[in-house]
Amino acid sequence: MSNNEQKQQTGRDMAYHWADEAAAKIIREKGEKELYTCASGITPSGTVHIGNFREIISVDLVVRALRDMGKKVRFIYSWDDYDVFRKVPKNMPRQEELQSHLRFPITMVPDPWERDSSYARHHEVDVETMLPAVGIFPEYLYQAERYQASRYAKGIRRALEHRDTLKNILDKFRDEDHKIQGEWWPISVFCGACNKDETDIDGWDGEWGVSYHCNACGRKETADICSAKNIKLGWRVDWPMRWEHEQVDFEPAGKDHHSQGGSFDTARHVCKDVYNWDAPVTFRYDFIGTKGLPGKMSSSSGNVITIEDVLKVYTPDVARYLFAGTRPNTEFTISFDLDVIKIYEDYDKTERIAWKLEPAKDEAAYRRERRIYELSQAAVGADSKTLPLEDRASPYQIPFRHLCNLIQIADGDIEKALAEVCAKAAAAAPTPEQLSALRTRAVCAKYWVENCAPEEFCFRLRPAGEQAELAEAEITALRLLRDDVIARIETFADDKPCAEAIYAVAEKAGLEGKALFRAAYQALVGKDQGPRLASFLRSIDKERLLNILKGY
Repeated sequence: MSNNEQKQQTGRDMAYHWADEAAAKIIREKGEKELYTCASGITPSGTVHIGNFREIISVDLVVRALRDMGKKVRFIYSWDDYDVFRKVPKNMPRQEELQSHLRFPITMVPDPWERDSSYARHHEVDVETMLPAVGIFPEYLYQAERYQASRYAKGIRRALEHRDTLKNILDKFRDEDHKIQGEWWPISVFCGACNKDETDIDGWDGEWGVSYHCNACGRKETADICSAKNIKLGWRVDWPMRWEHEQVDFEPAGKDHHSQGGSFDTARHVCKDVYNWDAPVTFRYDFIGTKGLPGKMSSSSGNVITIEDVLKVYTPDVARYLFAGTRPNTEFTISFDLDVIKIYEDYDKTERIAWKLEPAKDEAAYRRERRIYELSQAAVGADSKTLPLEDRASPYQIPFRHLCNLIQIADGDIEKALAEVCAKAAAAAPTPEQLSALRTRAVCAKYWVENCAPEEFCFRLRPAGEQAELAEAEITALRLLRDDVIARIETFADDKPCAEAIYAVAEKAGLEGKALFRAAYQALVGKDQGPRLASFLRSIDKERLLNILKGY
């Protein structure tokens, strides 16, 4: 078997994940190449939301799969920052100033926060500073720079030479009422005087000269395609032109672009018929919902949740898991309510299966879960391939729910909560690397409890001396709980014997277990309910418990 055949066989053997399937398809359709180019991109018209991030991470997962197959990959991310500023999102400051720059290129709109060189750059920086946290490191291409440096002059001229062909391609997917009427040009021009795109093309000289006039300020000009900084292609021509220019082999798109007769369909024809390049391998990705945020996310409306918002609640690995564990064409919801606990539990189960700490249903299930886990890890090897499990720190799991309770018991002090974990674990305490991962999870747990968790999940331990109003029978039962259970809390090896001792106290006091639980929760946190009582008591410092219950 040849070297290439061995690599392809390896690809087939490891296809336990949709990203591996996509990588194998790229190799199959594009053939063996020295370098594969995978692309993604967005217009920074407003806050880049988690729906946009789905495309970025989908490409990243396929890039990792290709690299794991031994392929060299160029991962490009295009900022379409030479697009027109069409609408001011509602969540932007200084609305009037932004309104005055409508129809400008986005790179010429000022940053309303006065942090970066432009409105576009502000949103680009927000994303570029967050992506490394989730292990994504693309090569950024800035389309305003590239257009203004005349990198696409030949592509623009080619579009002008084939404008009848382009018009026919675009009309092919339109009904009679929406076909292009009258003279049509595949380019648009930002006015050289007022910077707006409210211009009409007057003619093309068949070489490099394009004449236009501005309807906003009246300027007339003949611009040289080779040196002009204000000419660009329309979206449905620009996209396929750049596929050929960058030799793109793979780029996914949202279901709106992938609809029948949508921009991907037309771009595929433009790419082949005008630019003589086969369109990239692709797949469709679906929308993402978020609980408590109605409707489709939109940068232009300002109705958005960002990757930064997600990383406040989910660790980078769990955030990646949300996408790695879901096929791109499946719509799903990112939750910030109690479902957060379930998502962490699902991730922890996948981690245990990957590390063979919990059995999988069968070998195929093990390989599938392990691959999801591998691709969920933000950290990669020096060669940008997936870091093997044997090169990673073994996991040290504390369930997210329990960690939230520990942090609340510690009055929000993460270091105090982790110190308590280490003290109780003794010889089995986490290593420094494991402790670092736990700290990252604890930061998310603290944020979730303080900002997202439902009120019934949250609690505050009463200070010593603060008492609940309880019936005499409840106080009697509480004293028994203090003297018969809490006084020897350290003798219980786990929650089960502790729970049995609690029920024995209820029986001794002549109360139902439910009534004792209510009395205990009222005395400890001022609520009728709380975390599972046995685990809760064993998680709190014994002396602190005794001091809280001392006055009863």
